[in-house]
Amino acid sequence: MLDPRALYTIEDDAWAGVQGTRPTLVHLLEGYVDAGQVARQLSEHLLDSLDNELLVTFDHDQLHDYRSRRPPMVFDTNTWTSLTDYRLAIHRVTDASGRPFLLLSGPEPDTQWNRACAAVLQIVDALGVGHLISAQGVPMGVPHTRPVLVTGHATDPEVVGENPVWIDRVTVPGSFASMLEYRAGQAGVLGQGFVAHVPHYLAPGSYAPGALAVLDRIRAATDLDLPPGELATLALQTMSQLETEMESDSELGQLVSALEQQYDEIQASGRPNVPSADEIGAAVEQFLAEQDDDEPGSGHGTHQ
Repeated sequence: MLDPRALYTIEDDAWAGVQGTRPTLVHLLEGYVDAGQVARQLSEHLLDSLDNELLVTFDHDQLHDYRSRRPPMVFDTNTWTSLTDYRLAIHRVTDASGRPFLLLSGPEPDTQWNRACAAVLQIVDALGVGHLISAQGVPMGVPHTRPVLVTGHATDPEVVGENPVWIDRVTVPGSFASMLEYRAGQAGVLGQGFVAHVPHYLAPGSYAPGALAVLDRIRAATDLDLPPGELATLALQTMSQLETEMESDSELGQLVSALEQQYDEIQASGRPNVPSADEIGAAVEQFLAEQDDDEPGSGHGTHQ
């Protein structure tokens, strides 16, 4: 393996400011299953609402497949006017009470996963990070009219609280975030994550209630002061829009009613309501395959 240290550049002033604080590292990467854009919304919310500065920049040209994920460009009349390039970086973020933490955000690496994991864990070790946190959304057959279910996982099962009934064992396509959590556990660092169950009919767009539910779990797990702010406003707007849409869309109303009945029956009976391992694996693979074809503004997934 090539030297992991050659993959990233450090901002010296920001680095000096975080040394000795034993910060938590929150990693919210794009590119894997993220129904409702839970990870993206959380990342944007934290960077938009809290003071932050660039700490580490990764050499993304070594990690990105540009023909798989092409950067958006704007052509206006007779010239290219903008390029939205990709960046994988760690920011030093200060919570509302002045406590620093780290946020790794950007696109999931396409290549060199082991080397990139080693690079992140070098930074974790150098800064004394003792806790890694991740988040994502998964599409599930649940209604938006019921509380958002969140499944927790960790390298130390003792820290995982009571989960909604999910499944005992399943094999799914891996992600860089999952590999990082696994490698962190091997290195003796606590890795933890939260998965919001996003209604499958809202999975392609932004589902703020899912991001808000995960934010609450992250706050409880880390004691970081992370105000919900605009994210809470977006969640309320989403629910209001959905209520209006259900009144005008009989098919959506029927779908939600059926899911409500199933949800309530399962809750009342206490019996598990989980898909099979094959069904979960197939759903994840289908969701990944559809990302290249689905536009974020299509169907019922446009709620912001």
